[in-house]
Amino acid sequence: MQSNNISIPANTLAAASRRKKITIMTPCYNEEGGIHECHLAVRLLFQESLPEYDYEHIFIDNCSTDNTLTALRKIAAGDCNVKVIVNSRNFGPNQSPYHAILESRGDAVVPVVADLQTPVATIRDFVRLWEAGTDMVMGIRVGMSEAWWLRASRNLYYKIMSRLSHLEHFHGFIGFGLFDRRVVEAMRRLQDPNPYFRGIISEIGFKKAFVEYVQPPRKHGRSHLSILDLLDYAILGMVSCSKIPLRIMTVTGLFVSMLSLILGFVFFLLKIVFWDSFPLGIAPILIGTFFLGSVQILCLGVLGEYLGVVFDYVRNRPLVIERERINFD
Repeated sequence: MQSNNISIPANTLAAASRRKKITIMTPCYNEEGGIHECHLAVRLLFQESLPEYDYEHIFIDNCSTDNTLTALRKIAAGDCNVKVIVNSRNFGPNQSPYHAILESRGDAVVPVVADLQTPVATIRDFVRLWEAGTDMVMGIRVGMSEAWWLRASRNLYYKIMSRLSHLEHFHGFIGFGLFDRRVVEAMRRLQDPNPYFRGIISEIGFKKAFVEYVQPPRKHGRSHLSILDLLDYAILGMVSCSKIPLRIMTVTGLFVSMLSLILGFVFFLLKIVFWDSFPLGIAPILIGTFFLGSVQILCLGVLGEYLGVVFDYVRNRPLVIERERINFD
């Protein structure tokens, strides 16, 4: 009699029985007021709503000047799921969280801010869509309390970027979402020294899904992002995702040179025809000088931004320099 038993490789059985692991990443800078609440919210989420998953909660401290690091040490001492990366100095709000994402070891990673303005409960919807086969589940912010001029500036920026860049920019996406291990590995291969996270997510591709959420008000402290930080991030996004500003410089230079040539020829003819009654004066010279000077300064500024990006690549420095790690095996 022929046997109907089918042998299954041991590694296949192990893969099928292995519990998936999700990494929660939280960047910290002077967040002592809300760090305990953030840790508790994540722990309760996995205990009550996602008990079938293992998890690790990575906090990366960007050289806080308050008692954030002391609070993190206490949390890590009582919870082995909590891991802490301590930076040697403040490397800014861009590079530090990106580095922590690359250091994650879960099957997926979810960035969560310490002030819980990225609602933890939304992660349940992220996981459901991820298990359905989506590589990226992106949280889209549809409501928040902010000044009207800041909202108008943000809307204008997204409109400009959608026209300047060949990459798709998602209005309301600030980095909150769930990203599969494949996405993290692709990010690691890019080796970007000054990463623009929103543009990188669009550039990588993969299958995407979207979950809308309303951003709750901040409970503790205040935002440490100044207007200059937001402007710096906006300029980084522009030079990282588009070469159109360089094209505009070329077209502007060609247009101004042609216009100057035509005006010079017109003035020359008028002076020849009306020699005695057409005084040139100094006004046209001053206007032309100031106009050309302003165009040149603007173009040099744009060139400087792109050269700054190239300079970061040439130096090839690490995203951050770590001072200490806690609870990492």
